[in-house]
Amino acid sequence: MLGHVFMEPATINYPFEKGPLSSRFRGEHALRRYPSGEERCIACKLCEAICPAQAITIEAETRPDGSRRTTRYDIDMHKCIYCGLCQEACPVDAIVEGPNFEFSTETHEELIYNKEKLLTNGDRWEPELAANIQAEYLYR
Repeated sequence: MLGHVFMEPATINYPFEKGPLSSRFRGEHALRRYPSGEERCIACKLCEAICPAQAITIEAETRPDGSRRTTRYDIDMHKCIYCGLCQEACPVDAIVEGPNFEFSTETHEELIYNKEKLLTNGDRWEPELAANIQAEYLYR
């Protein structure tokens, strides 16, 4: 009993202290950009096809140079089961699940993420997202 007095506490004082997250942590979604600023998404729609919850909706147009880009990219976070299949299916690492797990809202509409919200998340977390992808590349 006396030995427990000198031990480090096993708990943390959340939300003031936060524990470390694994590089494989699956949190709030984000869309990434290339260093040039161009969106990574090539509108292949693999993430939409593989999503078991059917939470992803994509619309795309063909550019004059023949490449495809998204005009609409929505994720209904209320439906999402955070399985990570969208991230695994993406051939260009455009859609990723970020480090944020604190995204409660008051209305359902706030949980429908559009392309702008996802790109903002990606811009905010890009250094951490790139480091996580680099740490996991051997296992992909």
